[in-house]
Amino acid sequence: MTQTPIDAAHAVMEAAPQDDAARLRFYERVADSELFLLLTGEPEDDQIEPELFELQDQKFVLAFDLEERLAGFVGRPAPYAGLSGRALARMLAGQGVGLGLNLEVAPSSILLPADAMVWLVDVLEQGPQQGEANPESLAPPVGLPEVLLTSLDAKLAAATGLARSAYLAQVTYEGGAKGHLLGVTGAVAGAEAALAQAINEALVFSGLEAGALDVTFIADSDPLAAELARVGLRFDLPEPEKPAEVERIAPGSDPEKPPILR
Repeated sequence: MTQTPIDAAHAVMEAAPQDDAARLRFYERVADSELFLLLTGEPEDDQIEPELFELQDQKFVLAFDLEERLAGFVGRPAPYAGLSGRALARMLAGQGVGLGLNLEVAPSSILLPADAMVWLVDVLEQGPQQGEANPESLAPPVGLPEVLLTSLDAKLAAATGLARSAYLAQVTYEGGAKGHLLGVTGAVAGAEAALAQAINEALVFSGLEAGALDVTFIADSDPLAAELARVGLRFDLPEPEKPAEVERIAPGSDPEKPPILR
């Protein structure tokens, strides 16, 4: 049986029911995953109507993190829509409808009530705060929890093509304030807000206070970039896949394959 990121996070959460950090990581996986939502019929003009079920005196929609899991639950061909967990949460929040996730077909089978959808949207909408400060010195990062580093790595790995690299370092600002700084290089114009939001979510879902990590976007020519590269922990963002080049050989140019005359 295929284990999905949601399965893995759910297992950790179930093994430690009092661990708030494990619960946060599970909801992060739900938000970041593509889910397949069961519909009443085929979408019309981009409009969808989810199937509603009454369970435990509450209304739920049903979604699955694999298409085959949806098919296994329904047992027949059924219409569905694929959308991210965060988009689904925003669709449900305030509607009094919860989410039945992977019901009866996976170890991560769970009912997430309507209040959980409202809470998740509130967490996702906690945007980063802007501020200004001048770094005075940088040093290798110390004391950051592994859960934050893992979450940062996952968020940046999902930001394909938005930037080239990021460097995490301990920073001392003018005036003596200390913290950690993530410097992002090679950011695509206009991608800064999306990257800052993703990094902020890594903080939030790690259970850390906002402000535990500062983010800056820097040019390769900035001296700060060289200093960050020297002492910082590096994260490389994936590059978008280039379309395969098709080599077209002119007829008759390959002596092993002469043209066919008709």
